[in-house]
Amino acid sequence: MISSQTAPLIETKNLHTYYDDSHILRGVSIVLKPGETLGLMGRNGMGKTTLIRTIMGLVRPRSGTVHVGGRDMTREAAFRIAQQGISYVPEGRGIFASLSVRENLAISGRAGIDGATTWTLPLILELFPRLAERLANRGDQLSGGEQQMLAIGRALMSNPRVLILDEATEGLAPLIRDEIWKTVRLVRDAGIATLLVDKTVSEVTAIADRVVILVKGEVAFEGSPAALKADPAILHRHLGV
Repeated sequence: MISSQTAPLIETKNLHTYYDDSHILRGVSIVLKPGETLGLMGRNGMGKTTLIRTIMGLVRPRSGTVHVGGRDMTREAAFRIAQQGISYVPEGRGIFASLSVRENLAISGRAGIDGATTWTLPLILELFPRLAERLANRGDQLSGGEQQMLAIGRALMSNPRVLILDEATEGLAPLIRDEIWKTVRLVRDAGIATLLVDKTVSEVTAIADRVVILVKGEVAFEGSPAALKADPAILHRHLGV
């Protein structure tokens, strides 16, 4: 059980984010506590990725704040936010195509903000045996599923206290998806807070402590997975399930 007295690792307050004149986020406030898994859901184009990019400093909000570990990071550069122990696996994976698997993993290898060195190269290769077989392969020589494993492995090599996954299972074969979900559970059990964007309602509600649904840039639902599953009208209206 997560104490309500624990300071949030990520807290956004009343975020309003625009792309030029398009008002994308409309007063979004969310909290991610230490060790918590938060599922962020919603149909395409509802602001999920924009929220993540705003948190990571890749997009500037017009108003509102982003706090990381109690520090106001709203106007900080993206690398400063990452240095607070946040690893981000974007929807496009973002691996280095010309680098080998080993180089992709090594480039982010470091102790965590608390000095932790839990996630090492041997552990990542144990977690993803396919990568162990392809250490010398370039990033662009991997399948989509292998690239996703590499992106997650690379994120974990920084020993983060927060892992953000944007559509980590989208477009993958069922067996690969199962491997990714298994990894997300291991990450959760290791005590790493996770912000998880995914469309698979059954998987998200099985693993998340809380769920937030965005609709047209606003929080339309926030609550436990049990509360969400108990309200079929919300599932159908906002997620099409």
